[in-house]
Amino acid sequence: MAAFLYRLGRLAFRRRWYAAVLWAAVLACAGLTALRAPGAPDTEFSMPGIESQRAFDLMGERFPGAAADGATARVVFVAPDGQQVTAAGNKRLIEETVGELGEGPQVAGVAEPFASGAVSQDGSTAYATVMYRVKAENLTDGDRAALEKAVDRAREAGLTVEAGGSATDSGGGPGGVAEIVGISVAAVVLLITFGSLAAAGLPLLTALLGVGVTLFTITTLAAAFGLSTSTGTLAMMLGLAVGIDYALFVVSRYREERAQGHAPQEATGLAVGTAGSAVVFAGLTVVIALAGLAVVGVPMLTKMGLAAAGAVVVAVLVALTMVPALLGFWPGAVLPGAVRRQGGPGGQAARPGRRSRWGGRTRDAGNTARHPETGTVPPVPPVAQDNLGARWARFVWRRPVPVLILGVLGLGALAVPMTSLRLGMPGDEARSTSTSERRAYDALAQGFGPGFNGPLTIVVDAKGTEDAKAAVAAVAGRIGGTRGVVSVTRPSFNKAADTAVFMATPSTSPTDERTKTLVRTIRDERPGTESATGASFEVTGTTALNIDIAAKVQAALVPYLATIVGLAVVLLLAVFRSVLVPLKAALGFLLSVLAALGAVVVVFQWGHGAGVFGVEQTGPVMSLMPIFLVGIVFGLAMDYEVFLVSRMREAHVRGETAEQSVISGFRHSARVVAAAALIMIAVFAGFIGESDSMIKMIGFGLASAVLFDAFVVRMALVPAVLALLGDRAWWLPRRLDRILPRVDVEGETLGHRPAVSTSPGAPAGEPVTTRL
Repeated sequence: MAAFLYRLGRLAFRRRWYAAVLWAAVLACAGLTALRAPGAPDTEFSMPGIESQRAFDLMGERFPGAAADGATARVVFVAPDGQQVTAAGNKRLIEETVGELGEGPQVAGVAEPFASGAVSQDGSTAYATVMYRVKAENLTDGDRAALEKAVDRAREAGLTVEAGGSATDSGGGPGGVAEIVGISVAAVVLLITFGSLAAAGLPLLTALLGVGVTLFTITTLAAAFGLSTSTGTLAMMLGLAVGIDYALFVVSRYREERAQGHAPQEATGLAVGTAGSAVVFAGLTVVIALAGLAVVGVPMLTKMGLAAAGAVVVAVLVALTMVPALLGFWPGAVLPGAVRRQGGPGGQAARPGRRSRWGGRTRDAGNTARHPETGTVPPVPPVAQDNLGARWARFVWRRPVPVLILGVLGLGALAVPMTSLRLGMPGDEARSTSTSERRAYDALAQGFGPGFNGPLTIVVDAKGTEDAKAAVAAVAGRIGGTRGVVSVTRPSFNKAADTAVFMATPSTSPTDERTKTLVRTIRDERPGTESATGASFEVTGTTALNIDIAAKVQAALVPYLATIVGLAVVLLLAVFRSVLVPLKAALGFLLSVLAALGAVVVVFQWGHGAGVFGVEQTGPVMSLMPIFLVGIVFGLAMDYEVFLVSRMREAHVRGETAEQSVISGFRHSARVVAAAALIMIAVFAGFIGESDSMIKMIGFGLASAVLFDAFVVRMALVPAVLALLGDRAWWLPRRLDRILPRVDVEGETLGHRPAVSTSPGAPAGEPVTTRL
């Protein structure tokens, strides 16, 4: 692997124009194709294998064409304090507003509240349902403006009027602020890390290139595969983060090799052969984790995972080809400014006898033996000096037990709230109180009861019964008499009169645990109801669907974890040729992800610090969020493990002791890993400001997980565990050693390459071998 990537890096450096033109062509083709691609269809959410989905399928079969897919808006009217909507003046105003609402060109009809009985018992609240001929995404700004104009006119007349429903949702998607915040912070971190504008800008440029290709490709494929805007947002979030990080590791290793005295092309090959190998395997673990989401059995989650995995693949390819090509264009620009100005290893030739900033004195050309063939002075590796990373590793090595105990107890305490995790799918109640949708939700809950916003849909299959209507009425009566149900609607039959649908309104809100218990109770009592009536029924609707999704995701979490952890452990066994290092990596991941989920519960479910993060309403954590968080965090955790421990493995292979190899790994990688983690935290934290509640939760959870994993697990617990294990950390049974394939991720085959210098007669950047 390392030898192949070494040749690839040199090829990209040497043929840099070809690489640049190729990527520019890929970006242009993807962009042009995306511009011509049709919009994504409004694919309905589906989850095979749950009762709610089976009920929806039965409705589609027995009520063909009855499921209206047009947009709807629910306009809620609330009378002033002490008045009723049925009062003459208020009633006339509502009727005028309803008439105005029905004048829209795309309006199919309006259900007038007084005729349809949509008035609360106390007469304080009423609502009208506006039905459109087109789907929500096909509504124009003019259609929504007409709705808002009618609502505003009624407000001016003295009524409290709010509107919700699919017609009021203009669509989500990335607003640009999150990306700007993440890129800005990343630029600052890169500038501090590298001390060079060119070195800081190169990872940003290549990451934007990869994200552009990914987003254009997703847009092109959206119609064919039904990819949502959330799919593109999450792919962009992850692609931007790993794109910057992967380029960061390659550029950092290039600077190290230049400091060792290698010519630009050779340094590029070595950087891609070593750091590039780590990038490949780190990216592979992320892809495994994201593609593994398919085992959950949720089509939407599978699409999101595969799209994000594609973003990671593009980021890896860019890091292996475009980054070395750009290094070929500006081989010296990415070096520190002091090196370029003063000379020294990797820069211009240092003055003989002067002290180099890279450690020690430079050799005096007059007193050093020159190469017999080229007459050049062999490069001198800089003297290794302790930096902050090395000093921290030495500190932990001397105190492994206290560091290990503090780290595990700290993360364990943060993980405790995870035991109270409740899953659900928050709706309009999770929106900001500044939105009309949220105020409409609250008004309906106050006027008609908390369960009005989440009724249960009961689908009764009376086919084969002697009296279908009597059987359906009996089912409705038994369900209506269940404790926790406040009312049931009149059943609606299909044309064949063998299937009926009615609504059961709970006494509690859709996200209340008591509603979940009610659904379970109705289903548990089904055998008795079916035997008494002869008709079967199933419970569905948005509320029941969300409950079923949460249960399925929770049940799939353990198999999913076992799948990705098992595959990754096997992969890391081959990479590090150790049994204990992969197990340590997996256990560290579990600590960090549990702590991150605990933090999500504290903020989004319990409400502590909710205002700081713009969380307007606490409630259950989105059902799909934990499993998606687990997939992404596992991949990123393995990223840091590979980048950090591969340098330790490299030092161990070259004969250093257990302590020396850990300190050496931290000396070379700690600063870069810390910078990469800060960049990822910045990118993910930027998405906390998004209006989409799932994106907000994932952004917060990912930022927390990266913080815990990079700075607690990898920077503290990893060296502490390795200190306790000593040389046993690299133990591998002989039989397993023979079975596992040889993966040269640490660049062992490149470590014995002769040093290079530049021949006076050779073209710039062409290495000439020197036999030392």
